[in-house]
Amino acid sequence: MRRASYFARMLIVGGALIAGVTTQAYAGDAPKLELSGQAVFTTDYMFRSVSNTSQNPAVQPEFDLNYGIFNAGIFGSNTDYGEGIEIDYYAYITPNFWGIDFEIGGYEYTYPGSNDIDYFELKTGASHAFDKLTLGVNNWWSPDWSGVGTQSDAIELTAEYEFAGKLWNFFSPKVKGKVGWQLYEKEELVPNYTYWDVGLILGFLDHWEADIHYYDTDYSKTGCAINSGGRDNCDARVVGAITAKFPSP
Repeated sequence: MRRASYFARMLIVGGALIAGVTTQAYAGDAPKLELSGQAVFTTDYMFRSVSNTSQNPAVQPEFDLNYGIFNAGIFGSNTDYGEGIEIDYYAYITPNFWGIDFEIGGYEYTYPGSNDIDYFELKTGASHAFDKLTLGVNNWWSPDWSGVGTQSDAIELTAEYEFAGKLWNFFSPKVKGKVGWQLYEKEELVPNYTYWDVGLILGFLDHWEADIHYYDTDYSKTGCAINSGGRDNCDARVVGAITAKFPSP
C-alpha cells in the first residue's frame, strides 16, 4: 500500500508541474496516442550489471503507450527471483527545456507470488544531444529497495554515439555505455557497489537490433551474494541480445 501511494503521489505532482508546459507545447497540432512494443531475447538478464537470471537467457516482451510527453508501459521477463516471473509497470514524462531532454517517472517492479520483494523507484534524468553524441545523467531512488527496509539511490552517467552511414551497407551502428553507483542507506543490509557497461548495437531491417555488451561491477563475491543471491552474478561478462521492435502504425 505504501509503495502504491508513492507511485500515485509522483504521478499527481508530476502532472501538476507540467500542466502549463504541455498546454503551451500542444497549442498547435495535438499529439497522437501511439502504441508500440518490442520483444528481446538476451543471453543474460542484466540489471545494473548484475545477472537476474544466474547467467541464463531471458525473454522480455514490452509494450508502451505514448501521448506527446506522456508515456506508460509494461515490461516482463523470466527471472531468478520470486516465482520466476517479473512484471514491471512504469509511467513517465519527457519534457524538454533549453535543449535538454528530461525524464521523470515511476517504476514498480513486481514479482507475482512473492509480493514481499516488490518495490518502487522514482527516476529523474536529463540528457543532451551534441549532434550524434548524447550525454546523460540519471538518478533512481527507492524508498524501500526489494522490501529489505533500506532506501536506495542509483546514480548513472550515460553516453551514446550514433555513427553516420551504414556498416557493410546493412547495419546502422551505435555505441553506448554507462557508469553507475548503487548506494543503500543501510549499507549493513546491502553493500554499495559501482557498475559499468559498454556495448555495440547494430540496427538492421528497420525494426531489428543486434546487441553485444560488456558488463562488470566492483562487488566482492560476498557482496554479490547479499545483493543477488548468487556469488557469481556480478562477475564481468559479455552478453548478446536480439530485439524485434513493433512501432506504432
